[in-house]
Amino acid sequence: MPVIKSPYKAKALFKNGHFATIYSAKLRPFPFLEQKRQRLELKDGDFIDIDWSLAKVSEEKTTKLAILLHGLEGNAQRTYIKGQGKILVENGWDVAAMNHRGCSGEENRLYLSYNSGRTEDLDELIQHILANHKYDEIALIGFSLGGNVILKYLGEREDAPKEIKSAVGVSVPLYLRGALEQLIKPENVVYSQTFINDLRKKYKRKMPYFPDAMNAEELKQIKNLLEFDNRYTAKAHGFKDAYDYYEKSSALQYLPNIKIPILILNAENDSFLSSECYPFEIAKRHKNIYLEVPNTGGHVGFHQSNKVYYSEKRAFSFITKHE
Repeated sequence: MPVIKSPYKAKALFKNGHFATIYSAKLRPFPFLEQKRQRLELKDGDFIDIDWSLAKVSEEKTTKLAILLHGLEGNAQRTYIKGQGKILVENGWDVAAMNHRGCSGEENRLYLSYNSGRTEDLDELIQHILANHKYDEIALIGFSLGGNVILKYLGEREDAPKEIKSAVGVSVPLYLRGALEQLIKPENVVYSQTFINDLRKKYKRKMPYFPDAMNAEELKQIKNLLEFDNRYTAKAHGFKDAYDYYEKSSALQYLPNIKIPILILNAENDSFLSSECYPFEIAKRHKNIYLEVPNTGGHVGFHQSNKVYYSEKRAFSFITKHE
């Protein structure tokens, strides 16, 4: 039922998906957002860092919190996190921006790290927040990989906390195998090469700490994202191979189980996404899944002005409507 006709119209060069993607990732000025870091020690002996921003307009302590999750090899200082956080704190929401393991500027302690379907860290963060803070309303907002994590979390758990009222996923690779096949196409070589260069550097930094599991010879074999997922992601996180990881970690299969209102904002010209990442038929049949597919926007590139992006205003309006 809720397939939304999008009002978003990109201007000038931003109509080009690649330009919108690259400008937004590399050239957009950083929105100002005060952040204070908290380290959360995890049950398995590892840690994640959370960057908090507090509501500016509330005379009393707000009872509303948005938890933000970044994408592959991003962090809580990316422009899309700061832009989303800024509009939220200016309108009475606290913000907790979660850095995935190993993404906060310090290597994580364990051989495993994070992946597109690992929801345990998000769950542990939510449980920690509920035990130590008084929030009546929690919204989850994820970008790219972070969106897949959030939607999988909501669909795989029967017992998601009642305080979670809504969620938004922006540029979400709901079907991971299809997204991988898109990324390795020649026209996407700039993106895939950037990702694999960053991931290889991270692998190399971890190597001295895990000599039985990681070595220079294997690193030589990791020349693309599929090989990285075969030789590290799958092995570190208990999957048979990369394709087993993609199959079991894709949020698409969990969407029918979601019990709260969610918005999926995926641009038609997002070169990271395969056709399966646009779940029109599921949205038509599901009262809680709102799917919006603008013609333009690239990958997390819904530019309206440098100060605020369409995706940031849209996410805020959606979670406000579904408080």
